[in-house]
Amino acid sequence: MKAFSLKTCLVLFSLIAVSCQLSAVAYAATIKVLILDENYSRVPGKNEQLEKIGDKMKGDLLVSGVHYTGAIEVWKGQNGLYVINEIPFEDYIKSVVLAEVGANWEMEALKAQAVVSRTYAVYQKNANGNSYYHLTSSVLHQVYKGNSSDTRIAYAVEKTSGEILTFNNKPIEAFYHSTAGDRTELPEEVFGKSYPYLKSVQASCEASPYWVWERNIPISEIEKSLNISGIKGIKIKSYTATGRTKELEIDSESEQTATIKSTELRRLLGWQKLPSTNFSLVRDNDSIIFEGKGYGHGVGLCQWSALEMAKKGKSYKEILSSFYPGTEIQLYEGR
Repeated sequence: MKAFSLKTCLVLFSLIAVSCQLSAVAYAATIKVLILDENYSRVPGKNEQLEKIGDKMKGDLLVSGVHYTGAIEVWKGQNGLYVINEIPFEDYIKSVVLAEVGANWEMEALKAQAVVSRTYAVYQKNANGNSYYHLTSSVLHQVYKGNSSDTRIAYAVEKTSGEILTFNNKPIEAFYHSTAGDRTELPEEVFGKSYPYLKSVQASCEASPYWVWERNIPISEIEKSLNISGIKGIKIKSYTATGRTKELEIDSESEQTATIKSTELRRLLGWQKLPSTNFSLVRDNDSIIFEGKGYGHGVGLCQWSALEMAKKGKSYKEILSSFYPGTEIQLYEGR
């Protein structure tokens, strides 16, 4: 046994503590997660060369108050260090479900989330099998908060153990989001690609805290985010097929008109700053008031709508069938 020091990671990852003794470890059915948080959100560049520091170790890593157990790898790249956590696949799913929805949610909604999160992870693992990691712990993929679970969520995961959504016998790309608003969005409007199992469907999610919202954003903040000075006005240029804002037209003092996609505006301002693209806007002196509905990209399963369906007696299979028409549930065996 030997102590495993992550002194440099104390700076890069805001580690509160690293308290463990580590030894080499290997898992059969595991998944590799790149640990990110609000203090360190960088991912390796596409062509960035990484060098592994030490051996794969087993222990308990504490990053910004979150425990990560299992196998831990540290890689050094041109832009810093990267910590990768490898854990048993189903343990990962339990943690994701707890991070993504409430532990006190209806059981059928928890089961639906378990199947969707498992499907999403399987798809990413298959797609990135030869990479240093399969997905990240942030909203870039799906939220993972280390060694955390709950008895009800553990039950939901175990009752759906190995179940994933498939189309033509292949795992689907199971997009999901918090709150749709009135109906879900078409994937081609967000990701530029259509899927036979992802359609726009009605969603009832009035119980969500993001059912309706308002944001008052200073024009100066928008200018900084877009790197445009002297903004004179912003108006909606076009809408998606489902009625969400698609493009915005921005007039500036340079007398040039810029067009920006609303999805890009969300990314630049911050996902929470502008919860969705389902909004209208009006200028109020030196600010823009956005009034909208929903939270997230709007594609696939709406979590708050799934909760409402579960409350009305729908099974998790019925919920999944509604949001992913034409799919089948099959068992996935980790490998």
